[in-house]
Amino acid sequence: MASQNIDPRNPTTSVDTSKKSSDTNKQDAASHSVKKRLQQELMTLMMSGDKGVSAFPSDENIFNWIGTINGAKGTVYEGLTYKLKLDFPNNYPYTAPHVRFTTPCFHPNVDEHGNICLDILKEKWTALYDVRTILLSLQSLLSEPNIDSPLNLQAAQLWKDQVSYKVALHEKYESDMRKTQKL
Repeated sequence: MASQNIDPRNPTTSVDTSKKSSDTNKQDAASHSVKKRLQQELMTLMMSGDKGVSAFPSDENIFNWIGTINGAKGTVYEGLTYKLKLDFPNNYPYTAPHVRFTTPCFHPNVDEHGNICLDILKEKWTALYDVRTILLSLQSLLSEPNIDSPLNLQAAQLWKDQVSYKVALHEKYESDMRKTQKL
C-alpha cells in the first residue's frame, strides 16, 4: 500500500537534461491524466447524492474548484453554508490539493485566513482520496474538531461549552455575511 503515493510519472532516478522535449511530453501527459481524473471525480461527486456538499471547477480551469459545505443537521453548524477553494497540483492525486475556506469559518481547526488543519490534507494524504472524501471529511470536521491541535484557540476554548460556542459562531457568521454582502 505504500506505493499508492508514488507518482509513476515522476521517476526518482536522474534524467538527462538534454531530453527537454521528452520531459515536456511527459508533463503534458501527466496534465492530461490529472484532468481526466478530476473530470471523473466531478462526475462521481455529481452522481453521489451526498447531502450538503458540492464542488465544481471555477471558470474553465479544471485545476481550480469552488466547493460548498452545509453544516450537518443536529450540529451547531446546522443552517450555515461555507464556500471553499480547492487548488489541485499537477501531480494530483499523489499530492493533496490545497484547500481553504473562502467563507470566514469560526472553528478550532480553521485559522482567520481559511487555512485548515486536517490530517488527510497533510501527512495522512493518500492517492486513494478524492474530492468527495475531502468535502465529507470537512463537513464532519465542522461538528467533530480536533481541539488538541487548534488553529483558532478562542474557538477551541469555547468548543467545550456548546451553547456559548453556538452563540459566538452564529454571531460571527452573521457579521461576516453582512461584511461580504457590502463588498
